[in-house]
Amino acid sequence: MIKFNIRGENVEVTDAIRAYVEDKIGKLDKYFNDGHEVTAYVNLKVYSEKRAKVEVTLPAKNVTLRAEDTSQDMYSSIDFVEEKLERQIRKYKTRMNRKPRNAVPTGQAFGDEFAPLEKADEVAEDHVDIVRTKHVALKPMDAEEAVLQMDMLGHDFYVFTDADSNGSHVVYRRTDGRYGLIETE
Repeated sequence: MIKFNIRGENVEVTDAIRAYVEDKIGKLDKYFNDGHEVTAYVNLKVYSEKRAKVEVTLPAKNVTLRAEDTSQDMYSSIDFVEEKLERQIRKYKTRMNRKPRNAVPTGQAFGDEFAPLEKADEVAEDHVDIVRTKHVALKPMDAEEAVLQMDMLGHDFYVFTDADSNGSHVVYRRTDGRYGLIETE
């Protein structure tokens, strides 16, 4: 069963919008096993130039599904996000069905929150073709120095060892031009 957490930024979440979101995203319920409760976090934003952004995150036990779309029409963005999430679920389930059961570590239920896919619903997997491998030495530094290194290399991300915590972290350039930091545990 999918529960909904819907919030709006610069837009009032009307009953009509709420019903549309629950109807469209609720269609994904057929992909989850009975007894597994999933919360859909839906964020609706409207910008000053009349563009609407829809973000939906579905955290499940072994995977987090996320999709977003920005367009002039919020309802079409909701439709697109639902289709994208459905493709992600089908791709994930196809991969799970093809994975040997003995590859799952003991004590872990691998994908048990998802209902089995029909053979016709399986998607053709894209073959991942790694064309280049790089070996890097992770140097101890702080996040600001890592951003400078990333900019000097002209990359969109940079992996480094944090000088204080000794953990491996990643800095990356966001689509808005600012920077993000991923800290490992």
